Amino acid sequence: MTQKDRTSTTWCAPQMKAACPRRSLSSRGNELSARACKQTIDAMSTVPVYVQNGRLDCVTMNKLGRALFSEMFRDTRPPANAARFTFLDPRSQDFYVDWEANARQIVAVLRRESGRNPYDRNTSDLVGELSTRSELFAKLWSSHDVREHRVGTKSVHHPVVGRLDLTFEAMELAGDAGLYMLVFSAVPGSPSADGLALLSSWIATDDEQVTDMSRAETRDSADGK
Repeated sequence: MTQKDRTSTTWCAPQMKAACPRRSLSSRGNELSARACKQTIDAMSTVPVYVQNGRLDCVTMNKLGRALFSEMFRDTRPPANAARFTFLDPRSQDFYVDWEANARQIVAVLRRESGRNPYDRNTSDLVGELSTRSELFAKLWSSHDVREHRVGTKSVHHPVVGRLDLTFEAMELAGDAGLYMLVFSAVPGSPSADGLALLSSWIATDDEQVTDMSRAETRDSADGK
């Protein structure tokens, strides 16, 4: 993970508090809920965890989730959005093994969200943007397919560790209506499990390098260099 990658995650936590306003909780309650969720997914360090809202904006993730979907966070305006990445970024066609199936799933999820919150301006703007810039999205949107994917598979070509065949489970967060936590895993002993382990090692190595650089900068500053 580069320093740019680390910086790009800073907008995810505020997005979590703003993504789905609550009617009954105080602002302090919102902050505690967001903090508790972030602590929970950070503690799940052996699997990629990714939290999104109904229109597929990134809300927050743990380090392994950030590393798994690193391609989606390159050169993008915040918040990163899975639908924009799929339909507007050519790299997505190399990243997703079955890009067409993923595209259909993305449209179905957005169609469900649009039906659930028909007056949400952000969702309407996103659908309008994608319909204007992607002929395929406009075609799929007209099919009116609405599906809810709570369990499924996701296969990707990761730029560092290669192909990963993963299963996922999506769970709606009880304290944050409209937010979904996706937890990814691989079959134990499989090449994909080895790939996730390698990805985790890559993160740890990068963290050590950043720590060493920070220490060196601190020493140089103290020495007046």
